[in-house]
Amino acid sequence: MNKTVNINLGGFFYHIDEDAYQKLSRYFDAIKRSLKNSNGQDEIIKDIELRVSELFSEKQKSDKHVIGLKEVDEVIAVMGQPEDYRIDDEQSENQQTGFSFTNINGDKTRLKKLYRDKDHAMVGGVLAGLGHYFGVDKSWFRLIFLCMISFYGTGFLVYIILWIVIPEAVTTTEKLEMTGEPVTISNIEKKVRQEFENVSYTFSDFQEKNKIKNQNFTNSLGDFILTLLNIFLKFIGGMLIFTGFLTIVALLIGVFTLGNIHNIQFPWTTFIETGNYDYPIWTFGLTMFFVVGIPFFVLILLGLKLVSPSLKSIGNITKNTLLAIWILSLTFAIAVGVQQIGAYSNEGRVVKKQNISLQPNDTLQIKFRYNENFANDIQQNELNITEDSLKNKIIFSNNVHFEIKKSNDKMVYIQIEKQANGSSLSDAKQRAERINYGFKMEGNQIWLDNYLTTNLDNKFRDQEVNIILYVPKGLLFKVDENVKEYDESDNDFFNLHYSSSDYIYKVGKSKVFCTNCPDDENDYDDVNYDVDLDEMAIPEVNINEKEINIKTDTISNTKGDLKELKISKDGIIIKTK
Repeated sequence: MNKTVNINLGGFFYHIDEDAYQKLSRYFDAIKRSLKNSNGQDEIIKDIELRVSELFSEKQKSDKHVIGLKEVDEVIAVMGQPEDYRIDDEQSENQQTGFSFTNINGDKTRLKKLYRDKDHAMVGGVLAGLGHYFGVDKSWFRLIFLCMISFYGTGFLVYIILWIVIPEAVTTTEKLEMTGEPVTISNIEKKVRQEFENVSYTFSDFQEKNKIKNQNFTNSLGDFILTLLNIFLKFIGGMLIFTGFLTIVALLIGVFTLGNIHNIQFPWTTFIETGNYDYPIWTFGLTMFFVVGIPFFVLILLGLKLVSPSLKSIGNITKNTLLAIWILSLTFAIAVGVQQIGAYSNEGRVVKKQNISLQPNDTLQIKFRYNENFANDIQQNELNITEDSLKNKIIFSNNVHFEIKKSNDKMVYIQIEKQANGSSLSDAKQRAERINYGFKMEGNQIWLDNYLTTNLDNKFRDQEVNIILYVPKGLLFKVDENVKEYDESDNDFFNLHYSSSDYIYKVGKSKVFCTNCPDDENDYDDVNYDVDLDEMAIPEVNINEKEINIKTDTISNTKGDLKELKISKDGIIIKTK
C-alpha cells in the first residue's frame, strides 16, 4: 500500500497517495517551465491550482477519500498538457479559439456559470454577466432595464436583488466559466495575458489622457457633458423602442381582429359594426395598420439608432417603399374620412306631440324605464349593437334627453323630437323617422324609454331623441330618481332635486317650486313656497280729499274676488267685483 501525502491545493486539503502526488508535482513543474518568462506567471499558476482543486473536489466522495493516479490522470486529461496548448505571442486570435471543454467524465460540452462582469460593468456588472450567460449583447439587457424603470421603478429593485444574489467573477477560472470557455491551461494563460495587456494599455491610455486633461480642462468638461448626453439619448431611444413596439402589437391585435374579441373594445369597433365602412373589412385593417404602424416603426428604428449608433440603415429601397405605402394608405384614409364627413353634413328631425289626460287634482309621476334585454347597463349616449326579439341586429343608444317647460295653455302634453344626420336633408329626415322610441301612460304615471333603437341598415348617424314635457300652471308632479341621468331642463324654470323621489313639485307662473324639499336645497329659491310670489299683484293706491281708492287685479276674499276697494271720507267701504 502506497504512502499518502496531505497537500494544500487552492486553499483546500486533500489526501493523495505518493505516486499520484509525484505525477501531480511533475505536471505542475512542466506547467511552470512552459510559462517561464510569461507575463502573469504566478496568476496563471494560481488559477490552474484552483481549477485542479475544483476537479479533485468533484471526485472526492468523503473527507477520508484518497486521490490516486486515476483521479490525477483524469484531471490532466481535462486540463491538457502544457506543451500541447502553449500559446505563442505571435499566434493569431483565430488560432487561439475553438477549444471545447471536456468534463471529468470525458464528455465535451461548454459550461457557463452566471457571474457579474465587473470588467465591462457600468454599475455592478449584472447586465453584462447576463449577456455572457445568455449569449446576447449586454446592450439589450440594458435596454430592457431602462424599460423596466418606467414601470414604477421595478427595474431598480430587480437589479439590486440580482446584484446581491449573483457573485462577481474574480478569478480567471470564474471569468472563463462566465463566458463558457473551457477552463484549460491554454485558456487560463491566454486570459491572464489579455488582462495584463489590457491593464498595460489602460495605464498607457490613462497617462496619455491625463496629459491632455492637464493641458485643457475645458475638453474634459465637454467629454463629461457628452457622456451625460449620450446616456440621455440612449434612454430616449429605449423609450421610443418600447413605445413603438407596444403600439404595433396593439395594432396587430386591434386592427386585424376588428372587434371579434368582444372583451376588448377599440375606437374603430363600433364604426365597423354599424356598417359605416362600405369597403371590404380587410382594407380597413390594412389601412389603419399602415397609417398608424409605419410611423411607430420609424420611431423604433430611431430608438435603435440612438441606442446603437453603429446599427446599419434599412436601406433606401425599404425606406421609399414604406413611404409610398404610408402615403397611399393615408390618402385612402382621408378619402374615407371626407366621405364620412359628408354623411353627417345635414341634420333632420321629426316632431310628434301628444296630449296627456289627467284627473283633476292628480299628481303626475314621471319615470324612465329600460329594456331588460340590452339597455340597462349602457352608459349615457353610448352606442351599441344588439339583437331584438326576432334576432335582427339593431343599433341602440342612450342618447335621450328630457326637459320640462311651461305650457301656454291648461293642457299637459309631451313632444317627442327625433333627430339624425345624413348626406342630405331628405336622407337625414328619413333616418330620423326610422328611429324607434316609445313611452306610455298608466293612470297618472308616464313611463319614458331611456333608449332609442334603429335598424342596423340605417347606420349610425348621431341619432338622438329629445323629450319635452309641457306643464301648465298649478300642476303637481313627482319625478323618479332615474330621471336625473337625462334631465336637461333650464334650472331657472325647473330645478330637479336629486336627493329624493318623494319631492312634490308645483308649477307656478314663471317657475316650478318644490313644496316639500328641505331648506338647505334652496339654491334656486324654489323651496317651500305655497304661493308663487310673482302672482301677488301690487295694488294701486290713490288718496284724495273725498276717498281712498285701492285697485288690484285680484284681492282674495272668502266671498269672491274683488277688483276695487273704495273708502269714502265718511268711512263707508265700497267693494267692486
